Amino acid sequence: MKIVVLVKEVPDTYGDRTLDLETGLAQRDVGDRVLDEIGERALEAALSHADAAGDVEVVLLSMAPEAATTSLRRGLAMGAASAVQIVDEGLVGADLGLTAQVLAAALQRIGFDLAITGNLSTDGTGGVLPAMIAELLDVPAATALTSVKIGDGDVSGARASDAGTMELSAPLPAVISVTEALPDARMANFKGIMAAKKKPFEKLSLDDLGIDPLDPEWSRSIMIGVSEKPPREAGVKIVDEGDAGEKLADFLIENRLA
Repeated sequence: MKIVVLVKEVPDTYGDRTLDLETGLAQRDVGDRVLDEIGERALEAALSHADAAGDVEVVLLSMAPEAATTSLRRGLAMGAASAVQIVDEGLVGADLGLTAQVLAAALQRIGFDLAITGNLSTDGTGGVLPAMIAELLDVPAATALTSVKIGDGDVSGARASDAGTMELSAPLPAVISVTEALPDARMANFKGIMAAKKKPFEKLSLDDLGIDPLDPEWSRSIMIGVSEKPPREAGVKIVDEGDAGEKLADFLIENRLA
């Protein structure tokens, strides 16, 4: 079985995040860059199954700038067998449509039985890529899973909702996404770090995948403006002078909160 785990390098969630006001893109060099935690949990799900089942190949896949190679090496050190990184200047500022097309094309090239992603990244928080990729590949999608069980020919898991919990299953090949309810990822040890230096690491371009980033069929989003978030203002303070209830009700009505 081949499991491909989609991972993403993101600005450290514990640091400040800023946008370039000229390009509208995240300034990724301001602070530390790390593998997204939700992607690490997806990798842990794949590695745990590989530990239990034996004959399982775990491959990392990422669409990322050249500098993200170091973060992907960390995923190899955790236990993945190989990595594929899509690097191309034509992907700078790619929208969700183009990103989905590129990742789907890469999955077709690599070959997979199961593709695992996080349910949404901590930088873009789009949350739609798993379903978009599955649609392009014409395979089942089981998204936002809080537990995962991988069988020989199927995958199953639970998804929480406001009304309760539902059990999902899909035949392989399939695409699934997981939530932060899954276990934390394992730490890379010294042996894994040394082994990662020798593991296969392939880099692909858009030409390798046969994709034109300027094709209007896939690049549909146009940024028309970007501005800095205004500073927070002091909230309204209501002093109880015997009429606090009325003042509160007026405030809620005025702000359409009631």
